[in-house]
Amino acid sequence: MSDLGELDLPGTPGSPGAWDPQSEEWLVTETALPDGPAEAPGDRATQATGRKPAPVPGRRTAVDPVKALMHRHRELCERAVDPLEIAAGLEAHGVTDRTATRFRHRDVFSLAEEMYARIPRDADTPPPPTPRATPRARADWALLTLLPGTACAATAVAIHLTQGQSRLIAAVVGALAVSLALRAALSRGPLAMPDRTHPTGTATQTCWLVAYAALGDGLLRAAVTGGPDALPTGAADAPWPLATAPVLALTLACAPAAWSAHLFAVRVRPKLTASRGLEEFAASVRPLLLGTFSLHLCALTTLLALCATALNEPGAYAQATTLGALLFLARLLTTHGFTHAPPLVLTVTATAQATALATVFAARLPGCAFLSTPVEALVATWGPGSVQALACGIGALTLLIHATRKLTRASAHAQPEHPC
Repeated sequence: MSDLGELDLPGTPGSPGAWDPQSEEWLVTETALPDGPAEAPGDRATQATGRKPAPVPGRRTAVDPVKALMHRHRELCERAVDPLEIAAGLEAHGVTDRTATRFRHRDVFSLAEEMYARIPRDADTPPPPTPRATPRARADWALLTLLPGTACAATAVAIHLTQGQSRLIAAVVGALAVSLALRAALSRGPLAMPDRTHPTGTATQTCWLVAYAALGDGLLRAAVTGGPDALPTGAADAPWPLATAPVLALTLACAPAAWSAHLFAVRVRPKLTASRGLEEFAASVRPLLLGTFSLHLCALTTLLALCATALNEPGAYAQATTLGALLFLARLLTTHGFTHAPPLVLTVTATAQATALATVFAARLPGCAFLSTPVEALVATWGPGSVQALACGIGALTLLIHATRKLTRASAHAQPEHPC
């Protein structure tokens, strides 16, 4: 895509004309009338004398490049509520600050301001709206983000207080309650989808990753040693233990994640207004994005330490923090309209974990012992949790690099913000 969004301007290849530095206008040479070629003034003289007259220079007319750009992006200009929305839309179409200099503007924001000011308005058109106020937190989504952690905490207590079949029933009912609570928490607020009619299809991958956080490490440890010999009982000291603390911390972290995303949205808007160029805006948003990400990790680590102490279980810090970072970045990208990379990275991460488990069991077949060598070496060196930490860590790092490129663009914040 070209910088001009496939817009042919005078003075570019394929378009007649050039830039006149003296008049500071685009000049177009017209060699024919609109209705077709006309008889040149010297045609009769040529027929009479047999001599070809000197060529007559074409007439030069001025062309307004900004008007041509407005015509190209007419829908964007008509629906824009402020110049910032036009600037974000132009950037999404590939217009950069360097491109804006061809329109005699120092940056895209200045070009957008002229385009917005030149939008035709009649007498009945209301005046331009005032700048949108900073969104405030709302009680509905703030309370909804507390539901997953509350449901998971109740489930953890029920699992620790029950035995046998009652424990299994409590675990199944609790898992269903947590799933419904998560769906309700992600339906409103800063973590909600911008377009609910186009689901991203990340529910399956997310469920697998959370289930692996609860059962995966224990299953892998048992598989490497020749097991498992029985189904998980829900006890932390069982041959196939259930890791409750990481899952509880992840569900409790839904509230800090929503507040972090809300803080990011609140802080970005003033920077979009104060910036005078796309590069300046990206440079100002990048530290804010990294700070928001670090704030979420700090909150998750604190919750993980509290849950491990309360449940008297290992913290599994590496596994839980990398998974929490992966899920937070995936959701943050999705809420800003980038719905391609998060499902792909989540799918690759879940596939890597499933492949690690599958190779250990496949190595028990005759002549296939070599399949489990990489996983067994990894488990022997850093423990069974290293598989989950490595897979989620690589996925989180990939999404973080992707987010620093995508979420620092003005077009990433052009959608109407969610009620906060």
